[in-house]
Amino acid sequence: MLSAAIDSPWRAALLFGAGLAAGIVNGVAGGGTFITFPTLLALGIAPLQANVSSTVGLVPSVMAGVRVFRRELSTHRATLTRLVPTCVIGSGAGTTLLLTGSAHTFAAVVPWLIGAATILFAVAPLITRALARRHPPGAVGRLRPRTLLVGVFVGSVYGGYFGAGLGIVLLAVLALSLPEDILSLQGIRIALGLLINIVAAVVFVVRGHLALIAVAILLVSTYLGGWMGAHAMRRIPPMWVRVLVICVGVVTTIRLIVG
Repeated sequence: MLSAAIDSPWRAALLFGAGLAAGIVNGVAGGGTFITFPTLLALGIAPLQANVSSTVGLVPSVMAGVRVFRRELSTHRATLTRLVPTCVIGSGAGTTLLLTGSAHTFAAVVPWLIGAATILFAVAPLITRALARRHPPGAVGRLRPRTLLVGVFVGSVYGGYFGAGLGIVLLAVLALSLPEDILSLQGIRIALGLLINIVAAVVFVVRGHLALIAVAILLVSTYLGGWMGAHAMRRIPPMWVRVLVICVGVVTTIRLIVG
């Protein structure tokens, strides 16, 4: 479905800039959805179509994070392999729920999903510090396979349905389930998030509902942004990025509730 909302150079430039910023945000701190989703809404794209288009368009930006943590991931291939079916089934269930449900229902719950995800993103540093104390380098924890499978499945369903704030949900589940240090958990979290997003993206592409012009712009801009964000990760203070993302999330939530 071609989107008439991207019908002028300035609109295309606005979306390209949003995709670039979202890619950088994903590379530095996560939370790119908080930028692309409200931008697509502002351009006149319906909430359901904006959600699926944002999910597909952001996939390239997540790949940069996988490259950054490739060393940590190389030692956890067995864990990732075991979780692939869980992620695929969960994400597939989430996308099915989204596409077979009512667009009106999705539009009604979006403000609350954005609001909850914004709060979760805001307290993420507190959660991360608590998890780091629980999983310091060299620490030996306890493996909880049942908690891991159930938690990753629930997170995958959420990621397939909406996905904003998915990273911190997965990080919390992994920290409660795996005896690994925080860097390893971050690497596993990014890899699982990428898999969940790819599954959702494939379903959305097959089923349609995409604003194709918008998606094409986002695929290019988020890839460039993700590459820039990965290289800027050690230079840009994450707090600045986090504050921007939280502000966008709060404004979007209020705008959607007020109508």
